[in-house]
Amino acid sequence: PTPMTKDLSVLNANYAECAKKVEAVLDTGRSVALITLGDPTVYSTYMYVQRFVEADGYSAEIVSGIPSFCAVAARFRDSLGDREEQIHIIPASYDIEEALSYPGSKVLMKAASKLDQVKALLQKTGQSAMMIENCGMSDERIYRSTEEIPEKGSYYSLLIVKDRADKA
Repeated sequence: PTPMTKDLSVLNANYAECAKKVEAVLDTGRSVALITLGDPTVYSTYMYVQRFVEADGYSAEIVSGIPSFCAVAARFRDSLGDREEQIHIIPASYDIEEALSYPGSKVLMKAASKLDQVKALLQKTGQSAMMIENCGMSDERIYRSTEEIPEKGSYYSLLIVKDRADKA
Protein backbone atom coordinates (compact mmCIF):
# COMPACT_ATOMS: atom_id res chain seq x y z
CA PRO A 1 0.00 0.00 0.00
CA THR A 2 1.07 3.56 -0.72
CA PRO A 3 -0.24 6.45 1.38
CA MET A 4 -2.26 9.14 -0.37
CA THR A 5 -0.13 12.12 0.55
CA LYS A 6 2.04 14.71 -1.17
CA ASP A 7 4.60 14.61 1.66
CA LEU A 8 7.74 13.43 -0.17
CA SER A 9 9.46 12.21 2.97
CA VAL A 10 6.51 9.93 3.78
CA LEU A 11 6.25 8.76 0.17
CA ASN A 12 9.98 8.08 -0.23
CA ALA A 13 10.07 6.11 3.01
CA ASN A 14 7.16 4.04 1.70
CA TYR A 15 8.78 3.47 -1.70
CA ALA A 16 12.02 2.40 -0.01
CA GLU A 17 10.08 -0.05 2.17
CA CYS A 18 8.27 -1.44 -0.89
CA ALA A 19 11.61 -1.82 -2.67
CA LYS A 20 13.05 -3.78 0.26
CA LYS A 21 10.09 -6.18 0.09
CA VAL A 22 10.65 -6.66 -3.65
CA GLU A 23 14.37 -7.17 -3.10
CA ALA A 24 13.74 -9.77 -0.39
CA VAL A 25 11.81 -11.86 -2.91
CA LEU A 26 14.43 -11.30 -5.61
CA ASP A 27 17.11 -12.50 -3.18
CA THR A 28 15.37 -15.89 -3.04
CA GLY A 29 15.96 -16.28 -6.78
CA ARG A 30 12.37 -15.63 -7.77
CA SER A 31 11.08 -12.94 -10.12
CA VAL A 32 8.71 -10.18 -9.09
CA ALA A 33 6.02 -8.44 -11.12
CA LEU A 34 4.38 -5.24 -9.98
CA ILE A 35 1.06 -4.80 -11.73
CA THR A 36 -0.49 -1.39 -12.27
CA LEU A 37 -3.59 -0.12 -14.02
CA GLY A 38 -2.73 1.90 -17.09
CA ASP A 39 0.90 2.34 -18.04
CA PRO A 40 3.68 2.12 -15.43
CA THR A 41 5.45 5.17 -16.91
CA VAL A 42 2.57 7.61 -16.39
CA TYR A 43 2.06 8.90 -12.82
CA SER A 44 2.58 5.42 -11.44
CA THR A 45 3.91 4.36 -8.05
CA TYR A 46 5.79 1.64 -9.90
CA MET A 47 8.43 4.06 -11.22
CA TYR A 48 9.32 5.31 -7.75
CA VAL A 49 9.74 1.77 -6.43
CA GLN A 50 11.78 0.80 -9.50
CA ARG A 51 14.22 3.65 -8.88
CA PHE A 52 14.90 2.39 -5.36
CA VAL A 53 15.29 -1.21 -6.54
CA GLU A 54 17.72 -0.20 -9.30
CA ALA A 55 19.67 2.08 -6.94
CA ASP A 56 20.23 -1.01 -4.78
CA GLY A 57 21.81 -2.79 -7.75
CA TYR A 58 18.91 -4.86 -9.04
CA SER A 59 17.65 -4.73 -12.61
CA ALA A 60 14.10 -4.04 -13.67
CA GLU A 61 12.14 -4.26 -16.88
CA ILE A 62 9.09 -2.22 -17.81
CA VAL A 63 6.29 -3.78 -19.82
CA SER A 64 4.14 -0.96 -21.14
CA GLY A 65 0.41 -0.99 -20.79
CA ILE A 66 -2.40 1.07 -22.24
CA PRO A 67 -2.32 4.57 -20.73
CA SER A 68 -5.60 5.43 -19.06
CA PHE A 69 -6.03 8.55 -21.17
CA CYS A 70 -5.79 6.48 -24.37
CA ALA A 71 -8.38 4.04 -22.99
CA VAL A 72 -10.69 6.94 -22.11
CA ALA A 73 -10.30 8.58 -25.55
CA ALA A 74 -11.06 5.22 -27.19
CA ARG A 75 -14.12 4.79 -24.97
CA PHE A 76 -15.33 8.22 -26.16
CA ARG A 77 -14.54 7.15 -29.73
CA ASP A 78 -12.45 10.28 -30.27
CA SER A 79 -8.84 11.21 -30.82
CA LEU A 80 -6.73 13.04 -28.28
CA GLY A 81 -4.99 15.06 -30.96
CA ASP A 82 -5.66 15.76 -34.61
CA ARG A 83 -3.00 17.00 -37.02
CA GLU A 84 -1.09 19.85 -35.34
CA GLU A 85 -3.01 19.78 -32.05
CA GLN A 86 -0.99 19.49 -28.90
CA ILE A 87 -1.79 17.02 -26.12
CA HIS A 88 -1.07 17.97 -22.51
CA ILE A 89 -1.09 15.44 -19.67
CA ILE A 90 -1.78 17.28 -16.41
CA PRO A 91 -1.95 16.01 -12.80
CA ALA A 92 -5.18 17.69 -11.73
CA SER A 93 -4.55 17.33 -8.01
CA TYR A 94 -2.16 20.28 -8.30
CA ASP A 95 -2.72 23.85 -9.56
CA ILE A 96 -4.12 23.55 -13.10
CA GLU A 97 -5.37 27.06 -13.89
CA GLU A 98 -2.44 27.94 -16.19
CA ALA A 99 -2.46 24.49 -17.80
CA LEU A 100 -6.10 24.93 -18.83
CA SER A 101 -4.99 27.79 -21.08
CA TYR A 102 -2.67 25.53 -23.11
CA PRO A 103 -3.77 24.93 -26.71
CA GLY A 104 -5.10 21.56 -27.83
CA SER A 105 -6.33 18.70 -25.67
CA LYS A 106 -5.78 18.61 -21.93
CA VAL A 107 -5.89 15.29 -20.09
CA LEU A 108 -6.62 15.84 -16.40
CA MET A 109 -5.44 12.86 -14.39
CA LYS A 110 -5.77 12.20 -10.66
CA ALA A 111 -8.65 14.67 -10.46
CA ALA A 112 -10.79 12.93 -7.85
CA SER A 113 -9.44 14.70 -4.76
CA LYS A 114 -10.12 18.13 -6.27
CA LEU A 115 -12.94 17.33 -8.67
CA ASP A 116 -15.23 20.03 -7.30
CA GLN A 117 -12.49 22.66 -7.80
CA VAL A 118 -11.62 21.34 -11.27
CA LYS A 119 -15.28 21.46 -12.30
CA ALA A 120 -15.69 25.01 -10.95
CA LEU A 121 -12.57 26.14 -12.84
CA LEU A 122 -13.81 24.55 -16.07
CA GLN A 123 -17.15 26.31 -15.67
CA LYS A 124 -15.41 29.62 -14.89
CA THR A 125 -13.27 29.35 -18.02
CA GLY A 126 -16.17 28.10 -20.14
CA GLN A 127 -14.36 24.94 -21.14
CA SER A 128 -16.11 21.71 -21.96
CA ALA A 129 -14.86 18.45 -20.51
CA MET A 130 -15.76 14.80 -20.65
CA MET A 131 -14.95 12.41 -17.83
CA ILE A 132 -14.87 8.69 -17.22
CA GLU A 133 -14.62 7.14 -13.79
CA ASN A 134 -13.18 3.63 -13.59
CA CYS A 135 -12.75 3.23 -17.34
CA GLY A 136 -13.20 -0.38 -18.41
CA MET A 137 -14.29 -1.55 -14.96
CA SER A 138 -17.69 -2.91 -13.97
CA ASP A 139 -18.55 0.35 -12.17
CA GLU A 140 -17.52 2.62 -15.06
CA ARG A 141 -19.39 5.93 -15.25
CA ILE A 142 -19.35 8.29 -18.23
CA TYR A 143 -19.97 12.04 -18.13
CA ARG A 144 -20.13 13.75 -21.52
CA SER A 145 -20.17 17.39 -20.40
CA THR A 146 -18.80 19.60 -17.65
CA GLU A 147 -22.31 20.01 -16.29
CA GLU A 148 -22.72 16.23 -15.84
CA ILE A 149 -19.45 15.82 -13.93
CA PRO A 150 -20.13 15.20 -10.21
CA GLU A 151 -18.54 17.17 -7.36
CA LYS A 152 -16.79 14.02 -6.13
CA GLY A 153 -15.30 11.14 -8.09
CA SER A 154 -13.41 7.93 -7.58
CA TYR A 155 -9.61 7.67 -7.64
CA TYR A 156 -9.74 6.59 -11.30
CA SER A 157 -11.43 9.74 -12.61
CA LEU A 158 -9.97 11.15 -15.82
CA LEU A 159 -11.13 14.23 -17.73
CA ILE A 160 -10.45 15.26 -21.30
CA VAL A 161 -10.74 18.96 -22.09
CA LYS A 162 -10.69 20.10 -25.71
CA ASP A 163 -10.53 23.65 -26.97
CA ARG A 164 -11.79 22.82 -30.41
CA ALA A 165 -14.97 21.92 -32.18
CA ASP A 166 -14.64 18.65 -34.11
CA LYS A 167 -12.75 19.19 -37.35
CA ALA A 168 -12.90 16.96 -40.39
